[in-house]
Amino acid sequence: MAQLSDDCFAFGGPMMSVDDAVGLITTRVNAIADLETVTLTDADGRVLARDVAAPLPLPPFTNSAVDGYAVRSADLPVGAEQAFPLDGRIQAGGLAQAPIKPGHTARIFTGAPMPPDAETVFMQEDVRVDAAGRIVLPPGLKRGANVRPAGEDIPQGHVALRAGQRLRPQHVALAAAFGLTSLDVVRRIRVAVFSTGDELASPGEPRAPSQLFDSNRFMLMAMLRRLGCEVSDLGILRDERTSLANGLKQVAGRHDLILTTGGVSTGEEDHVKAAVESIGSLVLWRMAIKPGRPVAMGIIDGTPLIGLPGNPVASFVTFVHVVRPTVLALAGGSPEPLTPIPLRAAFTYKKKAGRREYVRVSLRRAQDGRLEAIKFPREGAGLLSSLVETEGLVELGESITGVEPGQEVGFLSYADLL
Repeated sequence: MAQLSDDCFAFGGPMMSVDDAVGLITTRVNAIADLETVTLTDADGRVLARDVAAPLPLPPFTNSAVDGYAVRSADLPVGAEQAFPLDGRIQAGGLAQAPIKPGHTARIFTGAPMPPDAETVFMQEDVRVDAAGRIVLPPGLKRGANVRPAGEDIPQGHVALRAGQRLRPQHVALAAAFGLTSLDVVRRIRVAVFSTGDELASPGEPRAPSQLFDSNRFMLMAMLRRLGCEVSDLGILRDERTSLANGLKQVAGRHDLILTTGGVSTGEEDHVKAAVESIGSLVLWRMAIKPGRPVAMGIIDGTPLIGLPGNPVASFVTFVHVVRPTVLALAGGSPEPLTPIPLRAAFTYKKKAGRREYVRVSLRRAQDGRLEAIKFPREGAGLLSSLVETEGLVELGESITGVEPGQEVGFLSYADLL
């Protein structure tokens, strides 16, 4: 498990910016050292533990990029078209053992190895066949056209995959192209997930008239699994300081991260802060973010704890900006900064300076063809429908105080957040 000192998150400011929070996490969380080897079919989403150098060049042999006709460079037509007798046929997966005869051409297909001494391929749609059955090639084609040299994509020995990369399908494809069957990855981050609050009931259990079914826990577990975590569902902890402390203490030594939702505000029934302080240390963040703000982070027996707000939209947004970089840092993963895509606002919005805000929006195509962001019609960090019925978030930086229709804003798609 990652073992952290009790003061590694010490921060003296009353309100922490989003960038400060992310910087604090990524620079002070210790990456776990446990590795494992997985097959390529299980590698997607995992963090690569060791660099992968190309064991062979890609492509491994010089081949044709098109269906067409191969010729020697010395025979390329200059000034006028020229007819060539056909000398052989080379298919993908076949062999090109003999050189093409001078003044001849060979039929070749995409991916087929180039014959010795042949460096150029004419596309089949650019040639014609004359009455004598010869292949008539046009002038003007450059030497080496339509040919993929060995190592053109990646030379042998080049570090093609780097430790710390969170593997995606394209990385798995590259490993397969090298002939690899497995990769060394960081073991999955083990995360214990709690919800807190007497007002919650788990789906499938009886619900009192004054209770809500717990949705945050299931949303957070789904988000964690998308980050490749091994998740322990530890249910709901009631609003009682001792039971909260005992529950957190029991899981700390067996997990790399503890994640809670609810109970981190400053109300009389918000007990997470006091419970953590009784068994570890906690810095309560008032992050300058909306929706969000009450976010807690601390250490229990060397295990980091993050407490997210109870409102689902606030929990979703702060997960993206706090939990996501924490998980990547614990796995030794390279930073994956979120880059908003510029598009046009089709709404009016006012905000305070000094905090970052996220507006839930849908997209539409305007008459001029540009994409526009449409704000969800209702406010409130408790509206799950605002996450379901929108496509992403508009990020409004700390210096912005408002948005008017037609103004350019930055858009973060939900699909890019995990």
